[in-house]
Amino acid sequence: MTRRLTIAAVGLTFFVSVPLLPAQDGTFKRTEDIIYGRKFGVALTLDVFQPAKTNNGCAVIYMVSGGWFSSKESISPGFYKPFLDRGYTVFAVVHGSQPKFTIPEVTADIHRAVRYVRHNAAKWDVNPDKFGISGASAGGHLSLTMGTQGGPGKPDAKDPVERASSAVQTVACFFPPTDFLNYGQTGEDAVGVGTLKNFKAAFGPRSDTEEGRKQLGREISPVTFITPKLPPTLIIHGDADKLVPYQQAESFVEKAKAAGATAQLINRPGKAHGWPDLGNDLHLFADWFDQHLRGIKPTTR
Repeated sequence: MTRRLTIAAVGLTFFVSVPLLPAQDGTFKRTEDIIYGRKFGVALTLDVFQPAKTNNGCAVIYMVSGGWFSSKESISPGFYKPFLDRGYTVFAVVHGSQPKFTIPEVTADIHRAVRYVRHNAAKWDVNPDKFGISGASAGGHLSLTMGTQGGPGKPDAKDPVERASSAVQTVACFFPPTDFLNYGQTGEDAVGVGTLKNFKAAFGPRSDTEEGRKQLGREISPVTFITPKLPPTLIIHGDADKLVPYQQAESFVEKAKAAGATAQLINRPGKAHGWPDLGNDLHLFADWFDQHLRGIKPTTR
C-alpha cells in the first residue's frame, strides 16, 4: 500500500507516492524528537530510524526541508524504506524554518545536526566515517551545502559536539538549487527575486540590495565551493522543472567533474519539480550509498 505524500512549503509543493508505513512496523525502530541543538529557545530535533534486522553501520542523514521550511509532520518512514531495507540507519533532520530563520541560519542547523550524529555515532552503532546525506529541492540544496562545506569542528570548543566534523562522505539528492546568481541562465539572479521571489524571507534582508544579493548568492550557492575533494555526488532532476531549472544540476555536475570530483546527473525527461513515482528512484540513491560507503558495485543503474 502507498500513500500520496505532499511536501509543501510557502508555494513549493511536489507529490510523491511512498509506501505507507506505521511509526513502528517491526522492520525498524523509530526514536522521535531527539534534541540535537537549541536556538533562541527553540529545540532542534531529529528522528532516528534503525533497521530491525541488519545494520550495515552506515548513516543516511535526510534533510526534511521544502522551501527551507521544515516540520516533523513531513517526516515519512516510507520514504526511507529503501535505505532501511539495506541496513542503513536514517536520521531525519528538522531544522529551523523560514520565515523566522534565513538560509545561512538553516545551514548552521545542518552543520550542528551532522556534528551531533557523528559525536553520538556509537550510540546508534554507526561508523562516524560513513555518512551519506540526502534531500529534495531545498533539502537537496542543504545536502550539497554539506557536501561542499562540511568540515572539521573546533578542537577547543566547550561543547564536545562542536568538536566533531560536519563532513559527509557522499551525497544523493533531487532537484537542488546550486547557483542562485546564475539561475537557469548565466547572470540570472534568484536571491529572493525573480523565480524565487516567493521565498524572499529565506534570503533575509541582505537580498534587498543588488550588492547584498551578489554576496549572499555566492555564500549560499554550493557551486561556489566545489573542489576536487567534493564527496561523490548524485543528482536526479527533471528537465521540465520550472522552479529549480535543470541547468542547476547540469552546471554543478559539469563543474564538479571539471574539478576532478566524482559526480553524476540522472535526467528525468519531461518531469517537473517532483513527480508521483519519485519514490521509485530512491533505490538509485541506496545504490549510490552502497557503492561509495560500502564499496558495493551497483546492480540497478
